[in-house]
Amino acid sequence: MPKILIADDEDSMRTLVARAIAMDGHETVTAQDGAEALEILTREDGAFDLLLTDIQMPVMDGIALALSAARDFPGLTILLMTGFADQRERASNLNALVHDVVTKPFSVADIRTAVADALAAKKR
Repeated sequence: MPKILIADDEDSMRTLVARAIAMDGHETVTAQDGAEALEILTREDGAFDLLLTDIQMPVMDGIALALSAARDFPGLTILLMTGFADQRERASNLNALVHDVVTKPFSVADIRTAVADALAAKKR
């Protein structure tokens, strides 16, 4: 069962995403910002199959989180989410580190497909 860390500062979005991907049998852990997510990653020694993070968050944004996670846990697959075009542009510089960027708003089917694609790419 893949283990996925979800970081988003919006409680409703964290809940929606966690429920959506749990439908596919994935174990989920949530964090309310990048700093909390990095603490969880460090405490769990990177024992996640996927990091799914919003880009725009307080304390530590998703780009800073992705950079730290990729440096400290190079085998971790990273998937970003954003509702802002300028944030998506910032993420384009991370193509080597990030599997993809999912644009908000998205449907439950969209996020489940994006997660499945990211996990499948990791196996290749």
